[in-house]
Amino acid sequence: MVIQLFPLWAVLLSVVAFFLPALFVDLKAYIVPLLTLIMLAMGLTLSLSDFKRVLQKKSAVVVGVALQFLVMPVAAYAVATVWGFDSDLTVGMLLVGSVAGGTSSNVMCYLAKGDTALSISMTAISTLLGVVLTPVLVSLMIGQSVDVPVAGMLLSLVKIVLIPVGLGVLINTFLPGVVKKSEPAFPYVSMFAIVLIIAIVVALSAPKLADIGLVVAAAVVLHNTIGLILGYWVTFLLGFDARVCRTIAFEVGLQNSGLAAALAIKFFTPMAALPGTVFSVWHNISGSLLASYWSRRPLVETPEANASKSDVTS
Repeated sequence: MVIQLFPLWAVLLSVVAFFLPALFVDLKAYIVPLLTLIMLAMGLTLSLSDFKRVLQKKSAVVVGVALQFLVMPVAAYAVATVWGFDSDLTVGMLLVGSVAGGTSSNVMCYLAKGDTALSISMTAISTLLGVVLTPVLVSLMIGQSVDVPVAGMLLSLVKIVLIPVGLGVLINTFLPGVVKKSEPAFPYVSMFAIVLIIAIVVALSAPKLADIGLVVAAAVVLHNTIGLILGYWVTFLLGFDARVCRTIAFEVGLQNSGLAAALAIKFFTPMAALPGTVFSVWHNISGSLLASYWSRRPLVETPEANASKSDVTS
């Protein structure tokens, strides 16, 4: 129940941070350690077998990851351009669009009767690829107008993502019994960390949040909606079954926005972290609503979907 109310906790603490920013501003230095903790928790839920599943459903993984790093960055740039965002907010939108899928996609996928094993594999693969692709995509799309520290971001992503996830996988591989006993606490640790990150970013952005908060929220809602819709319908049109379509929709639409916010704070400005902050709250709301809807809908297999199963699992 506590985890299901994650969006509520995020909103409540954000309100506190907005009206009492002094409580959180001095915690800015804890954003990266908190995110590292989230990545470690994610790694502890993964095993080498999760990566081996990529070979079993490689076509679905390839399509899903390709959509992840094509649809979301392009949609972010398009939305920021249409909204006329300044360079800080544009960078923030691009960071959200260029990071890997969020771990919440695995939970939403499970609730929506999707392919949870595929979801976990996609999250793991996109997380590893994002270490390189995130800074490169932001640099390519923002152009000459903003100096993007690609090397610095790459090094930070190695430290924040690659090392803790890798360490988590190793611990889970060699000490599975210890991890199993502690596993129930991981969602709570991750929720606490991301809610605190959101509050810190809100506190840092409070002076301008009142003026542009609704505009950024509208852009984020549209960005997230584009990811969910295209993630589902592109895979549907390619002939994948309903379970895979639901899975890829969540993987594309739900981003690791906490990472985007942390990178924005570290390399750009608090304003650049605002899209990631709003996305962190919204995508859990939209993901929960969609998962609830799909959980009540039967997985109807069409002849075309059945015919394509051999390709999906090849």
